Amino acid sequence: MKKIFITGGAGYVGAVTVPFLLEKGYEITVFDLMIYGEEVLKDHPKLIKVKGDIRDKEALKAHITNHEVVIHLACISNDPSFELNPSLGKSINLDAFEPLVNISKDAGVKRFIYASSSSVYGVKDEKNVHESMTLEPLTDYSKYKAECEEILLKHQGPDFTTVTIRPATVCGYSQRQRLDVVVNILTNLAYHNRKITVFGGSQLRPNIHIKDMALAYLALIEAPKEKINGQIFNAGDENYSVNELSQIVKGVIGNDVEMIHSDSDDNRSYHISSKKILDTLDFQPTFSIEEAVVDLKRAFEKNLLTNPLENENYFNIRRMQNINLI
Repeated sequence: MKKIFITGGAGYVGAVTVPFLLEKGYEITVFDLMIYGEEVLKDHPKLIKVKGDIRDKEALKAHITNHEVVIHLACISNDPSFELNPSLGKSINLDAFEPLVNISKDAGVKRFIYASSSSVYGVKDEKNVHESMTLEPLTDYSKYKAECEEILLKHQGPDFTTVTIRPATVCGYSQRQRLDVVVNILTNLAYHNRKITVFGGSQLRPNIHIKDMALAYLALIEAPKEKINGQIFNAGDENYSVNELSQIVKGVIGNDVEMIHSDSDDNRSYHISSKKILDTLDFQPTFSIEEAVVDLKRAFEKNLLTNPLENENYFNIRRMQNINLI
């Protein structure tokens, strides 16, 4: 399978995954609103960039033809951004999903890969939160992710392979940078303010290096269909606590970084097991969380990011507030 259609391919994860898959010889069409700019994806002879809205069924039908794989990344991508405009979030994250699946099937797509979220589990006391556990989503964002998983599963069949991945929080450097996720937040503040405030600290926060997410999508593209059809996979690295993540950041950025500890009202602790994807697809993270911090530090040193503490392009909620998407 060589032709891939990626919704949201100009987003944080897409901006790393698309160039990686192009290097592997795949032909790719990115279908994206491009609210962070088309320049996050460099031109390539095997890349087609389409500025489009996944709620536009006719546009999807026009561009999805002749693709063998769909990777669905597009969404309003975190709780605060979603809560800015819940009806917008629902229209993109839930209402547009089944039409996209049906359009994909009708167009002859063979494999549909859905980017869900490990937040669908809610907060569990168990040490190893695995894919067969009951879902207890705490927000509309995670609730709609879970609903889409159910929708996709009912469309699975011998000629339409469906698979869902539940990533941990992604971290590291991307051409379409996010600085509003935990490791990236800590690194940004440590580098520029020489200070980190840790709220609570014992809460667990599973993360995964952004390059490993690209590798995970490659694994799902290339896996035999009998191994993945109708399956769900967690994808994460170690389940570090916020204190441990802060120490990793300080170790990379410098011993002069001041650590301030504060109480937190948010004691939610998330942790996932990624044993199934290891056992089934022999996939395990290649890049450490420390390497993600190193990559961000290098980007700051080379001035690859403009005004990292304030630039709205690196903070989803600020960007969403200013573009007035409807």
